[in-house]
Amino acid sequence: MQLKSWLARVAVPLGLILAGVAVAVYFVENPGGAMAARVLSYPKVIRLINEHLLMVVVSSSLAIAAAVPLGILISRPALRVLGIIIENIINVAQTVPSLAVLALFMTILGLGFKTAVFALWLYSLLPILRNTYAGIKSVPPDVIEAARGMGMTPLRILTRIELPLAYPIVMAGIRTAVVVNVGTATLASFIGAGGLGMMIISGISVSRPTLVLCGALLSAIMAILFDNVLGQVENYLLDRG
Repeated sequence: MQLKSWLARVAVPLGLILAGVAVAVYFVENPGGAMAARVLSYPKVIRLINEHLLMVVVSSSLAIAAAVPLGILISRPALRVLGIIIENIINVAQTVPSLAVLALFMTILGLGFKTAVFALWLYSLLPILRNTYAGIKSVPPDVIEAARGMGMTPLRILTRIELPLAYPIVMAGIRTAVVVNVGTATLASFIGAGGLGMMIISGISVSRPTLVLCGALLSAIMAILFDNVLGQVENYLLDRG
């Protein structure tokens, strides 16, 4: 039984990785012309994947580190008004197109990795913050009152009652933010941050749809892989809890 469960958990990520390798091999071997062949090669594909991964991992980690504590903070009754203000500010920031955010902060932070990470971080905040807040507020008041009646302190109620019950909703926000991050990171190529968006831009510039398709497919596979891995982490922690 454990072997079947382990195989089920490994099969999807392994299949996605193999699919990504197959996509890269096919399109590198069949680039569609001499110009496209100079644009796409195995070392370049690996470098672009690494750049994309680094942007997503760094920006998502920073968003989790900022949004989860902030969501917990604004869920406290004494800070409810502050929470509404913060959520509205982030909502307004989310309405600005991602490319416009990149262009705006490019003038402040310059070209490259820092600007891309900042923009991706900004776009990852809202789903995590909103789900953290909603998850904690969804805990039944009767449960909290019972915990208080047992003499539990507010900190113990938060760590032993509210956060464990809110955990699935918080994880849903994190998974959504990371998957959106993978797709949005393709725009970082416009400011010189690299990533899989370089394949799409290069394919458009040399009129080779195969390059565009390769960048899009690898980005989609990466998003599905991230979602699957985070889902496995969620299930593992739920099983242990």
